[in-house]
Amino acid sequence: MAGNPYFDQPLTPVRPRMFNSTLAKVVWTVVPVVTLGLCAAVPFVVAAVKGVVKPWLAVGYVVAEIAIIGVAMAMDPDPDSGNPFTGFVLMLLIIASATHTALLDNEKISIGK
Repeated sequence: MAGNPYFDQPLTPVRPRMFNSTLAKVVWTVVPVVTLGLCAAVPFVVAAVKGVVKPWLAVGYVVAEIAIIGVAMAMDPDPDSGNPFTGFVLMLLIIASATHTALLDNEKISIGK
């Protein structure tokens, strides 16, 4: 006898996962750090393609990354000036994107999922 489909279904739909292993989580979290923020939005674009987050979150990250890097470069285009504010803004981008990437599979966070 076949099982009852109402009893055999999970109570909540299973959300796709971004990371298949701890190594994958570490690699994806290091992407914004290694690329110095130039690829800060890449993990979110991949997560949107996988269905882990909504597409608007990935678009928001792409726009924010372009805006932050654009503003940082417009503030101080001369690399020899020694202005620390540009580096500070880029460090904030790197830290925020690495932290948010690490939290992509966290069940307690529901924004954009």
